[in-house]
Amino acid sequence: MNLDRELLQELLWAYGPSGQEDAVRDICLRELAPCVDKSWVDAAGNVVGLIRGSVAAESNSALRVMAHMDELSMLVKRVNPDGSLHMSQLGTMYPANFGLGPVAILGNHQTLCGVLSVGSEHTTKESPGIWETKPDQGDKALDWSHVYVFTGHTTDELSAAGVQPGTRVCIESSKRTLVEVGADYLGSYFMDDRAPATALLQAARALRADGRQPAEDVYLVFTSSEEIGGVGGSYASHSLPGGVTVALEVGPTEAEYRTTVSGGPIVAYSDAECVYDKGLADELMNIAAGLGLSPQPAVLGAFESDASHAKATGLSPKAGLLCVPTLSTHGYEVIARDAIPALVDVVVEFVARV
Repeated sequence: MNLDRELLQELLWAYGPSGQEDAVRDICLRELAPCVDKSWVDAAGNVVGLIRGSVAAESNSALRVMAHMDELSMLVKRVNPDGSLHMSQLGTMYPANFGLGPVAILGNHQTLCGVLSVGSEHTTKESPGIWETKPDQGDKALDWSHVYVFTGHTTDELSAAGVQPGTRVCIESSKRTLVEVGADYLGSYFMDDRAPATALLQAARALRADGRQPAEDVYLVFTSSEEIGGVGGSYASHSLPGGVTVALEVGPTEAEYRTTVSGGPIVAYSDAECVYDKGLADELMNIAAGLGLSPQPAVLGAFESDASHAKATGLSPKAGLLCVPTLSTHGYEVIARDAIPALVDVVVEFVARV
């Protein structure tokens, strides 16, 4: 299985802030529909594909495999009189995760380009917001109160474009182009969760191409608003049949967890929301090991997924988490070139065993 780099890049370029995943949703639905027996968009904005099992199954025996569509972004808190925008975070991250530079302002009527800025470093105490973030002065960590978006537009022009409090602001597409990192790695913003979404789409293709039909029904779900509480995944876990939910995610590669970006798929045994089912995690480990992929078991902290939200709220009796090993999660993310194909192989084998 080779990486579909064009698909990954298309997904990375598509803007998909939480609650406004339309562009990503269109790609997922287009790619998924030919590979499943039935596909649709549900009331929560999730893309759902059903692969029918070969035998009649009880409703609680179906499997749900999820990858989320949304990305970390920013939210306009207020439009200032000079046309600049005061920002709040949409999802858990800080301005330094994104870096200063171009952003896309997704107005209701027009998408505008702006620049995330902290202001000039050539300033004194008369510019307190800048002064206090200088390492040789105030030495405060850069936070959302320190930055703003320069738009180059008047307030009337912004209003005409449909820019207002609540407007989503995303990292501009010029900063979302895949880069080669050495011979074996790829880097970009928003591998979370476009790399796992690519893997799930490629797994659907592989299952259809090989004619492999699971015994039980399998629902492939591309979820909305995961970054703000697992909203879409929770709705899907409530509304779809099945007692097992497996989330595909990016996984942190840090000494704390003894995980590396060059290693095999990460299989989580717990995270901040739940303890995943040991039997399910063991099965994912065994499948990956049997494929020669050197899986990495992990007990994660400061991490949540669609699956852990579903289990913690009683919407799924069993839950598992399978991750693409990722350097610098929620920042400029790096994955191994073969990490997505490895995840595809595990998902295909796991689904075919159901």
